[in-house]
Amino acid sequence: MASKALGKLLQKQTWGIMQRKFSTTASRAATQMTVRDALNSAMDEELARDEKVFLMGEEVALYDGAYKVSRGLHAKYGDKRVIDTPITEMGFAGLAVGAAMAGLKPICEFMTFNFSMQAIDQVINSAAKTFYMSAGTVPVPIVFRGPNGAAAGVAAQHSQCFASWYSHCPGLKVVSPYNSEDCRGLLKSAIRDPNPVVCLENEIMYGSPFEISDEALSPDFLIPIGKSKIEREGKHVTLVSHSRYVGHCLEAANELAGIGIEAEIINLRTLRPMDDAPIIQSVIKTNHLVTVEGGWPQCGIGAEVCARIIESPAFNYLDAPVMRVTGADVPTPYAKTLEDNTFPQVFNIVNTVKQSLKVP
Repeated sequence: MASKALGKLLQKQTWGIMQRKFSTTASRAATQMTVRDALNSAMDEELARDEKVFLMGEEVALYDGAYKVSRGLHAKYGDKRVIDTPITEMGFAGLAVGAAMAGLKPICEFMTFNFSMQAIDQVINSAAKTFYMSAGTVPVPIVFRGPNGAAAGVAAQHSQCFASWYSHCPGLKVVSPYNSEDCRGLLKSAIRDPNPVVCLENEIMYGSPFEISDEALSPDFLIPIGKSKIEREGKHVTLVSHSRYVGHCLEAANELAGIGIEAEIINLRTLRPMDDAPIIQSVIKTNHLVTVEGGWPQCGIGAEVCARIIESPAFNYLDAPVMRVTGADVPTPYAKTLEDNTFPQVFNIVNTVKQSLKVP
């Protein structure tokens, strides 16, 4: 009897241990979504939500977009909501601004922001300044969106980063998303915003898949404009970046972790208004700052971050000069080997961090 009782007791204890160690809940694979699909779904949901929203640009309708970002939207919403335009950026950007002044909510797609230079008078003088010049009586709720910066093999006239160009201008909000969650949340917020918003995407990232949370898949999911995100916590150096180069920073951080350097990575998300408080707090903690961007160095986003740190209490906590990793100060070459060395690579970030920390 005693042995039977002992056996039952052991059986109960063993089963209790197994219950604590193993879950009987079926695991669910993480949802993945490409940047292209994130942008597409954001526009789809906002078109369905508000009949004042419409999309216009070159090849956005019948061709489903030059990069297929607007795939399926014309078939779903028709000619009045998804509109193909002639190849005249100044013309259709002006048309979109006028529609916004009249109470609609246009999404104006540039096939690339390099072409927005043709329409920059409409973006700056008409969209950005009208609310102020009308004493607050004429809002301009418009989104200018499309791929920004360099792609691959498209040479100097199609490889510029317009981040510092547009973030320089009061009256505009400027967002620069990195991953699929950023794209969904920021684009939806931009469409709902009563101000003109420039959404700087990256062509090379369109086909990149990222894990995305259930929360981010909700039609009500928004990322506030003007808020950055700490992508990775660290204690030795702060890396600040936006768009595609956030990914380069994450790769560099993994490599640096192998030699005991823990990098904190801040994804700016919004360039104007810039959320500098987390950068200041991070630099106070790490005592080192490296900025990373694909644009040119002079008057760049990194230069603005540097200025804000110099003007803040974090300046007194720096143990080394702020360092910048940027695109080369040259027109983008066409030759692949030259092009590859024109923009920041992971090894550039790693070497700059080592230099800042005085690590051989």
